[in-house]
Amino acid sequence: VYRFGRNLGKAKLSLKADKDNLYRLDYYSKVSAFFLSDIRSETSFFTFDNSQLHPHTYAYSRSGTGSDKSTKIRFDAEKSKVTINQAQPIDWTGQLDNQLYRLDVQLKLASGKREFVYDIINNRGEHRHYGLKVVGKEQLNLPFGMIEGIKVKIERNNSSRETIAWFSPQLNYQLVKLKQYKDGDEQGEIRLKYFKSENTPLETKN
Repeated sequence: VYRFGRNLGKAKLSLKADKDNLYRLDYYSKVSAFFLSDIRSETSFFTFDNSQLHPHTYAYSRSGTGSDKSTKIRFDAEKSKVTINQAQPIDWTGQLDNQLYRLDVQLKLASGKREFVYDIINNRGEHRHYGLKVVGKEQLNLPFGMIEGIKVKIERNNSSRETIAWFSPQLNYQLVKLKQYKDGDEQGEIRLKYFKSENTPLETKN
């Protein structure tokens, strides 16, 4: 994790099969600068069939400098309801959680699509609409090494934030770089350092 080229910490993303066709996606990051710290985690449980991702539960937590925050979301496909924290269930119309749409981007890119939209429930339990568009390809010089990345711009309605993400065809369209701006100023950047798959283990030295 970087900001203005300065190394601030690390992030880790892992995906594994759990049981009964249930999958688990975990994200963890820990960054610090001077006396400030930020630790975040996200966990999604979901199933996958007919090329579709089906969220089951999502949990988010944030600790460190400032207020601690957490969100828990449960998706009920049978009743078409979603429960956010301890609130009353509300209608669910197929929104993905804050993590799963990024997995779906990999599927969309692999199928050749260049523009797509998502309705999601973010890590604060809020409904959001994202528009994504492929804007080119770039050779990236990452801690992992040189690799090609498909550059995707993520646009949010009524938001001052802008996110650019790069996905690599060489790694099954895995996210390899992400950069975020707010009001035009860089907020942070994540660059791939290490990648491993049970099928095709890939790694690079530090």
